[in-house]
Amino acid sequence: MTALPRRLRRRLLLITLLLGLALYAWQLGSTGLVDETPPLFAASARAMAETGDWLIPRVNGLPRYDKPPLVYWLMGLVYALPGQEQWNPLGTWAARFPSALAAIGVMLALADTLLRWPQPPFQAAPANASPPAPERPGLTALTAALAFGLSPLALAWGRTAVSDSLFSGLVALALLLCWQAYADPARRWWLPWPVLGLAVLTKGPVAVVLLGITLLLFGWLQADIGGLWRRLRPLRGLALTALVALPWYLMALHHEGRPFWDSFFGYHNLQRFTEVVNRHLQPWWFFLPVMLVASLPVSPLLVVGLTRAIGPLRRSWFPTLPQPPAASLARFAASWLLAVLLFFTAAATKLPSYWLPATPAAALLIALAAQTAWAGGRGGGGGRPWERWAWDLSLLLVTGLGVAFLLAPLWLPLINDPEMPTLAAALDGSPLVPLVAACWLLAALLGWLCRRRPALRLLALQLPLVLFVPAGLLPLWSVGDRLRGEPVRRMAAALQREGRPGEPVAMVGVLKPSLHYYGRRVVLYEGIGVEGPINLAERLRRERRVGQQPSTPEAQPTVLVVIDQTTSRAPFWRHLGATEIETAGVYRLWRLDRRRLEASVAQLRRNGFASDWQAPRPERY
Repeated sequence: MTALPRRLRRRLLLITLLLGLALYAWQLGSTGLVDETPPLFAASARAMAETGDWLIPRVNGLPRYDKPPLVYWLMGLVYALPGQEQWNPLGTWAARFPSALAAIGVMLALADTLLRWPQPPFQAAPANASPPAPERPGLTALTAALAFGLSPLALAWGRTAVSDSLFSGLVALALLLCWQAYADPARRWWLPWPVLGLAVLTKGPVAVVLLGITLLLFGWLQADIGGLWRRLRPLRGLALTALVALPWYLMALHHEGRPFWDSFFGYHNLQRFTEVVNRHLQPWWFFLPVMLVASLPVSPLLVVGLTRAIGPLRRSWFPTLPQPPAASLARFAASWLLAVLLFFTAAATKLPSYWLPATPAAALLIALAAQTAWAGGRGGGGGRPWERWAWDLSLLLVTGLGVAFLLAPLWLPLINDPEMPTLAAALDGSPLVPLVAACWLLAALLGWLCRRRPALRLLALQLPLVLFVPAGLLPLWSVGDRLRGEPVRRMAAALQREGRPGEPVAMVGVLKPSLHYYGRRVVLYEGIGVEGPINLAERLRRERRVGQQPSTPEAQPTVLVVIDQTTSRAPFWRHLGATEIETAGVYRLWRLDRRRLEASVAQLRRNGFASDWQAPRPERY
């Protein structure tokens, strides 16, 4: 299996890059930050750029120990560029840049791997025979890149200002470099390990665990753990990983002490694995449907690819046919996907984003499964019947989604989002929904027309879906941002316009960190419970954080409160006689007399209510 000529590889990688830019860079900064987590990342990174403190991320006057600093550093470097108001007015281009960069990088890495080491169909010959030559390896590389780039999960997190896409991208690059070093003795053995160190600097030691489980599974399936060990030299490699990652951890621990240790290692790593946090309780099989949804609309091809890549097992629980190293990418991808599945299934806390590190492996399996179905000639008869049924089922899924969007007027009125009460009306009659339907129906039509042209059918299905992202998905995202995000930005602008010197700010009910990000003010956040007024009164008197000093009602008689309309009707807020300054969407901006707040709080205490703001909360902001 010879690599494609260099000139052809460059052309195909350029096409992959352009497709990646269309999916992940187009209009990257055209919408605001999506609450709740992205504004915390963005505000921390912007604070680094503005204060020059690049060691510990800080947000809303408090240290943020949730994640290591690499994603903040990358965001902060873009925030440090001049002229932000002109080219990055919403702040989202800088904040989403690492996620988009990582997603595009994964697309290029997948394509480059398959272009340099074309893989045979799954019906491979034994190790002592020459594997059959792949058909159209350039198309396989493109379809693998697009299978990842069009994954709903990759699209969602690749355009979101959090660390998941960067972490998954670095893990993917480290794993692909590991396989390349195993497959080709000419490749440098040490390349994966510094990349793994960067992954540890993005989300912690879980990167080492995922890589270790993947390599163990792969070595077992290949019956070649010794060969894998000799090629990758993991002890020396982990030393390189430590050289990259450990210095920041040691400096952070020295600077912050016990709070950093308890929060980052105790809560965000150990406790998330052993206990359910933030009510993210899910059944053990949670990631099985997530796996299928993340690969839509070609999830049936993923099942085929995973089944064929693992292959039959003997009673000794080893593969029947060890594969030549250079032809083992499918088996490696299966080990990679299973490692993510096993590890996060064992974790007590389960979130859809935890599946993201498996999406590049799924993309490889999908593309190679499609390549296998191509074997056997023009009629596509080389595949088994159930493999052909998997392709037909994928086409039915695409067709069904297209018809569902076409029938949107029937189900749009069922949408009921309290934060976007006018969403259904905004979409009803809009040309966007029919345009989305047209993209999906075109994909289905081309897929059916090319059904007997195996070399083109997967790519024919994917290209209209590439068009769907800038033509349909991003405009729909803009509608959601206008209805859900813009009211918060209007409240933030009102805070800057109406706020008096030293006047504190609070947000009650629906808690939006983007208010802090866009308002550039420390915001005291309180929920919908009756303890809210008591907590707010006490925090104004006693809580101290950077940018917020304690004060008495005599020294600072008012507080600005952003409150949603549902919470504003609660009796313990409604009777405070606040002055309403501005409204936007479901939000109200009040100026509240603190003396009246104190009087109401005294009555609540007489009724048996007490504050709870000092209770330990690992994820406070």
